[in-house]
Amino acid sequence: MPNVNIFRGSDASLVLAVDDSSSEEGKLANGLIDKYELSSIVGRLQNVQVKVENDLKPYHELGKRFATELRPGNISVFGYVERAHINGALIKLLLGDGATSPPPTGAIAQPSFNIVIKLNNPAIPASSSTLTVFGVKFESWSFALPEDDFVMESVTFKALRISSEETG
Repeated sequence: MPNVNIFRGSDASLVLAVDDSSSEEGKLANGLIDKYELSSIVGRLQNVQVKVENDLKPYHELGKRFATELRPGNISVFGYVERAHINGALIKLLLGDGATSPPPTGAIAQPSFNIVIKLNNPAIPASSSTLTVFGVKFESWSFALPEDDFVMESVTFKALRISSEETG
C-alpha cells in the first residue's frame, strides 16, 4: 500500500553518502563527509529544494492548433539548500582541493556524492518515504551576512538521477 501520510520539515533527516568511493570524485567526497561528519543528519538545514524537470516536446501537426503528442525529452535533477553554519564543508564539497591555499596547479576533481532525504512521521513510525538524489555535484555556493539575522550559506546543485522509496 502506498504511503499517504503528510510530512513536515521536522519529520525529515538528510544525509550525504558516497556510492562509488573508488573514483577520485567519490574519494574526495568520502574524505570530506567523514571529516565534517556529514554522513549523519546534516544539521541546521532549511529551504531544501529538489526539482526534477522533464523537457517535454510537443508535436504540432500542420493545420492543428493543439499539439497532437507530447514526447519526453531530457530529464534534469537540481536543487538548493541553505544552512545556518559555515565551517568549510559545503565550499570544499564544491571546490574539492581548490578550496585550499595555495590551490593545486593541475586539474582539480570535484567531489560527487548522494543526498538521502528520509521522511518519517513520528506518529506513524512504520511508514516512511525516502528520496535519494544520485551523483550530486554542487554548482554554486554563497553566504549572506545580514545585519540582524542569522548568517546563512547556500548551495545549488545538479544531479544525475533521483529515486523514491516508500515503506508502510
